[in-house]
Amino acid sequence: MILNGISSTVNNDPNSQSAQSAQTLEEDLNRFLTLLTTQLQHQDPLDPMDATEFTSQLVQFASVEQQIFQNSNLEKMLNLQETNQLSSLVDFIDTRVEVEGQGLVVENGEAKFTYNIPSGTVSSKITITDSSGAQVLTLDGETDLGVHAFEWDGVANNGQTVSDGLYQVQVSAFDRNQNLLEVFHTTFGRVTGAGVVNGETTLFMGPLRANQDSVLSVEEIKAEPETTTTE
Repeated sequence: MILNGISSTVNNDPNSQSAQSAQTLEEDLNRFLTLLTTQLQHQDPLDPMDATEFTSQLVQFASVEQQIFQNSNLEKMLNLQETNQLSSLVDFIDTRVEVEGQGLVVENGEAKFTYNIPSGTVSSKITITDSSGAQVLTLDGETDLGVHAFEWDGVANNGQTVSDGLYQVQVSAFDRNQNLLEVFHTTFGRVTGAGVVNGETTLFMGPLRANQDSVLSVEEIKAEPETTTTE
């Protein structure tokens, strides 16, 4: 297999790890063969070299090549799996999904999130910040046990409507001793695309990136009825 060329046995993508490893191995092998040929040409005919050592080295090269070949096949399988996963995400596009997290997408001046109030809560506070960390909205939240939904009209504390984009929501819950309690957040957004980010299948919700595993619910976005005018 070595004599047929190492690079031809691996992933065709020159940037793949297996292709780079194969290139390095092929360069090492060529240097070894050049050195071996030189040694054979200048060996003493009455005291020839022992073939055991360089035969063992060739076997090692073959073993490494086989491992690279196996890694290449694994890379191809992973790439195929990613492609299949991406194909399955196409159906998410233009749907509204609910995901774990606190990244809040404002689109057309609107945003929606939920928060789960734990037992023992006597007060809670909702804080929404922009990309710079500045607070744009603060108000009291619910204290009843359970999940609460909040639909924001995009109006900030100053009475102005915020620009569309990515914000952060933080709901802080306190017990009677003002101890901070854990609150579970979810947010909603329209899926605009999908891709693989750092090896993870990811949904794009405008500026927000959400791992597929964080999706909790999916709903169809109903088209608004067309309005007709009469003359």
